[in-house]
Amino acid sequence: MGFKKRTHNCGELNISAIGKIVTLNGWVSRIRDLGGLYFIDLRDRYGITQLKINPDKKDVYDTSLKLRNECVISATGKVIKRESINRNIPTGEIEIDVDELQILNEADVLPFNVEEDVKASEELRLKYRYLDLRRRAMTKNLLIRNDVYFIVHDYYRRHNFVEVETPILMKSTPEGARDYLVPSRIHHGKFYALPQSPQTYKQILMVAGLDRYVQICKCFRDEDLRADRQPEFTQIDVEMSFVTQEDIFELSEGLFKEIWKKILNVDIKIPFNRFTYDEVINKYGTDKPDLRIKNDLTIKNLTDIFKNSNFNIFKSAIESNGFIAGIKLKTKEYKIEITRKIIDNYTEFVKKSGVGGLVYIKSDETGKLNSPILKYLSEEELKLISDLYEVQNGDVIFIVIGEKNKVLLSLGLLRNKIAEDFNLIDENDYEFVWITDFPLFKFNEEEMKFEGEHHPFTSPKDEHLSLLDSQDRKSLESIRAVCYDLVLNGNEIGSGSMRIYKPEIQRKVFKIIGLSEDEAEKKFGFLTEAFKYGAPPHGGIAFGFDRIIAILCGLKSIKDVIAFPKTVSATSLMDDCPNYVDERQLKELGIKIEKKK
Repeated sequence: MGFKKRTHNCGELNISAIGKIVTLNGWVSRIRDLGGLYFIDLRDRYGITQLKINPDKKDVYDTSLKLRNECVISATGKVIKRESINRNIPTGEIEIDVDELQILNEADVLPFNVEEDVKASEELRLKYRYLDLRRRAMTKNLLIRNDVYFIVHDYYRRHNFVEVETPILMKSTPEGARDYLVPSRIHHGKFYALPQSPQTYKQILMVAGLDRYVQICKCFRDEDLRADRQPEFTQIDVEMSFVTQEDIFELSEGLFKEIWKKILNVDIKIPFNRFTYDEVINKYGTDKPDLRIKNDLTIKNLTDIFKNSNFNIFKSAIESNGFIAGIKLKTKEYKIEITRKIIDNYTEFVKKSGVGGLVYIKSDETGKLNSPILKYLSEEELKLISDLYEVQNGDVIFIVIGEKNKVLLSLGLLRNKIAEDFNLIDENDYEFVWITDFPLFKFNEEEMKFEGEHHPFTSPKDEHLSLLDSQDRKSLESIRAVCYDLVLNGNEIGSGSMRIYKPEIQRKVFKIIGLSEDEAEKKFGFLTEAFKYGAPPHGGIAFGFDRIIAILCGLKSIKDVIAFPKTVSATSLMDDCPNYVDERQLKELGIKIEKKK
């Protein structure tokens, strides 16, 4: 059962070690037979070292013949200079001339080869996650994650923050998504919830006087999944007392500057750009704009240009309080050709956002405008369009008509699609931007009631406090919050706000979102009670840790930066989770499972 302990790992030996007797432990990554002379790539998490197996050493050679990929072995021998140098790995100038070889554990035939260019499906990789994690790329992702952990902890420690662990078993409170519920055995019929975030706890820590709190914590949301969403995820959670939005921005920018420098050796510019919510919605059609896009592609409002239009589609849209807007694509400068087929595809694409279709105007090589609707437009309208967009030869203007929010959404999505289709995004760039002044409320048309745009503890701007007493929908929709998102390359990586800390304001917000006094007391009474005893002005932010790591690793999905992620159906294939529990456990909890009809 014993084994010879390693003297070095598989990534540290180099030419300076030649002549030393060493022992390495690890996994067989590759075996090559060069006319009886065996070469084995031995791998651990630190790297790869080549082993040389000489057929003259019969015991060693016979043992090597029993090996297959992913067997665990121990090898002892002398470090020698490698005849064929491999410049792609740090150990590529040396190899080990093996004198002793021990098989510590054999490996069955693999469900897929452990290689960087893995051919296995995602489902297979997740089922055998322990094999997938042996790949260098996956190991590197987790090591980067580990390094960022330490940077975050150290950064906030230097800025006088206290790390406090908040409960995993908490009270179920509405925060915008479904809670994961945990039944109580002791209190029959009652449930804990897994935290969607530590929001209420970190605010209470401010009431407790802890002043500066930080935690890298797990959060849980029972919602439909996608590439950047998991049922359990990690966030950097921050809260501060006696601060302004500016203090939070400055501290956060310093954190990201340090992370990017230490992990990527990239100097990011601070302070970050800033836009209000209204600015980015009207300019980019989204509150998560990707500022790396090299072409113009910003949305411009054309409604006023066509207010007296004789073109029936424009005329009827304006008469029904509709909205007309468009984006311009420069084709000549970027060697782009827009064909009829591409326009048809883009037309179908925007229709998915609930608009009727797409109108286009093209400027040819001579500057002449061409469009199926040209005959319906006046000379004045064409000139106004040309001046607004500063049209150059080859430019194409895409125009959408309809309800304002749908028009802006469709153009925002079209902007991103065009940029992706024609490689207009600088993948080596990192564009951070703060989005501020979000609406405090959004109106749910299906349920005909107001909801918090972020969460119900977000503070309105001081100048809008009086509007909380309004009964008018338009007035309530106009209230702006001291609320902010941090967006990076079109991804929301952080969200926060200054918080409500006065009970009377909190009660007004609860009332607007439809919580009766009894409901508010039942769900959040512990928080409003705390506010009665001297709550300081406070605010904070939470950053999506998994998303940050994915961007640092150059990945689209967060799955490959999480050791054991779930699938899009919220299952763990490796350990077959979730699964049934036995009847005795259910009986103890007072739970009976009924089949869904």
